Amino acid sequence: MKIIREILSWIIPIVIGIIVALLIHRYLFMFAKTDGPSMEPNLQDGERVVVLRQSKIKHLSVIVFDAHGLDPDAKPKSDYVKRVIGLPGDTVTFNRSEGNIYVNNQKVNQNFISNSERMNGSDYFDIDKNWDLKSLSRNWTRNTNSVRVPKGEYFVLGDHRSVSNDGRYWGYVPKSHIKGVVKAFPWSTTKETRNNINNLSY
Repeated sequence: MKIIREILSWIIPIVIGIIVALLIHRYLFMFAKTDGPSMEPNLQDGERVVVLRQSKIKHLSVIVFDAHGLDPDAKPKSDYVKRVIGLPGDTVTFNRSEGNIYVNNQKVNQNFISNSERMNGSDYFDIDKNWDLKSLSRNWTRNTNSVRVPKGEYFVLGDHRSVSNDGRYWGYVPKSHIKGVVKAFPWSTTKETRNNINNLSY
């Protein structure tokens, strides 16, 4: 009996610790590492971030979501990091001649990326011209340059528009796929970049 009690005195704390860690990962926060250049210049390839599970998703929040079943090329357990442009019910419009995005007729302040980064088309399908929603939304139910985000879903873009595989191609991100809101570590970025990840909203 003494041996059993001794074994249990070791096992029980370990089991409790594992359960607590799993609950924290499931409901509070997780850690992630970016893969690829789609969020440059604000998140670099290989940069580590914390993902807050319960944070409110706002305009311009950076989120992590499960892309499997959304992007036809995404394999199981493929997490993407993108920026939220449109919330459920928003109307998103891209003015190609200006390079500006409008949400509910309000111009989005995109000072977190340069003018050339806003204007450039994407290389994802070898498109050598400025992107627009009409030409890229061939898989969407509405083929138009002004789209309404469905209830319970979000429209996302990468900051590095010229290479980002995002909502322009495969549509919207359901709430059920979202794992949380990204926060950059204070020591891993400049103050300006950190603000572009942690504090932007409109």
